[in-house]
Amino acid sequence: MRHSRRDHLDLRDVTMIGHSTGGGEVAHYVGRHGSARVAKVVLVSAVPPLMVRQDDNPGGLPVEVFDGIRAGEAANRSQLYRDLADGPFFGNNRTGDVPQGTRDAFWLQGLASGTRNAYECIAAFSATDFRPDLAKIDVPALIVHGDDDQIVPFEISGKLSAELIPNAQLIVYEGGAHGLPDTDRERLHADLLQFARS
Repeated sequence: MRHSRRDHLDLRDVTMIGHSTGGGEVAHYVGRHGSARVAKVVLVSAVPPLMVRQDDNPGGLPVEVFDGIRAGEAANRSQLYRDLADGPFFGNNRTGDVPQGTRDAFWLQGLASGTRNAYECIAAFSATDFRPDLAKIDVPALIVHGDDDQIVPFEISGKLSAELIPNAQLIVYEGGAHGLPDTDRERLHADLLQFARS
């Protein structure tokens, strides 16, 4: 097994928390390195188990959805991030009440990312099969997901991840969008602390 930074830094009893694609990284990390030093894992609005539709994942999203994101990234990435921020990422297209600063910060973070990295990330978050990784999670797990997540739909992600991880705890935010760390910050922090301390 490859050594990880966790081993190098001699970290123990770690609670790993990942949002969106970061949730896939948490699952993949445990799948690759095991859970000997991991106490708990949390997946927030996370992409596992598998987003894209394929023969053994008929409920997934059509590849054309991700091709559209790739096309936006290639044609005008600034507009893509503006459209995501003003629309589905925070659910502003539903509520119209997401602060401009929150949306601007998302846009700026998108533009600060490397162009090639951002483009290739689309395949990574949509087509990576995290099912084998989820099967290896043998520590307490918390799944937090909004039931109105327009980026990573609950039915194909959070709900299925909770079913695939033994004894996972699932918390569903009614009407919750994808950007829960911004839109539901206080509630999410409280849920994370309660889980970490339990």
